[in-house]
Amino acid sequence: MLTVTSVNVNGLRAAARKGWAEWLAETAADVICLQEVRAEPAQLPDGVREPEGWHTVHAPAAAKGRAGVSVYSRRAPEAVRIGFGSEEFDAAGRYAEIDLPGITVGSLYLPSGEVGTERQAEKERFMAEFLPYLAGLRERAAAGGREVLVCGDWNIAHREADLKNWRANRKKAGFLPEERAWLTRVYEEAGYADVVRELHPGVDGPYSWWSYRGRAFDNDSGWRIDLHAATRRLAERALKAETERAASHDLRWSDHAPVTVTYDLPGA
Repeated sequence: MLTVTSVNVNGLRAAARKGWAEWLAETAADVICLQEVRAEPAQLPDGVREPEGWHTVHAPAAAKGRAGVSVYSRRAPEAVRIGFGSEEFDAAGRYAEIDLPGITVGSLYLPSGEVGTERQAEKERFMAEFLPYLAGLRERAAAGGREVLVCGDWNIAHREADLKNWRANRKKAGFLPEERAWLTRVYEEAGYADVVRELHPGVDGPYSWWSYRGRAFDNDSGWRIDLHAATRRLAERALKAETERAASHDLRWSDHAPVTVTYDLPGA
């Protein structure tokens, strides 16, 4: 079995102070993908940067205090890659991946965007480059008999069931028609599957992000944007998925919840 967790920590140093470190000590995950770390490795406490029993890969953004992804694994990676061959984005703290026996696991922090601004143009450029990379990654993995799992904050809700207030968000970043169509292409053209949705068919959510504003968390007025995108054969071996929603608002250490999936991966 291989259990993989993905979570946007909304600043790892702050999350560690608010409960992430305790969560890490208790998790049964074999691999953890973090997004929005927002720190250089040297800025992280030793027990956060390199916790005992974990092998860590950190890919901070060149822009201080922004983005940043990490991958924690109990097993030493066979290979590590930062970025995806993009001149614009490889130093932006948006993507890192590791090879483990039989599988490549990536941590993705796709730009959030903002309609009518350069942030949305940046998001569109990222998507345009990342889609062919995903397709090529799957093809290379298949040629070697391997699977691929790209976890992270994709910052797109794919279907109406993936956000509570979808009607009010039809013209906002994260639920734009062109963004949703791009995610369809990830699944239909690049050859990936939305693991959590396939394990929770016909239900709203389970949401993984709630605004800190108002009572969004208490009302479960959230978005499902933290995804496990897996190659088809791996998705079929997914046994269970859990969104680790905090018991109450005051117990949250991020505005996102960890999304954990267990896979029946021979040799893991």
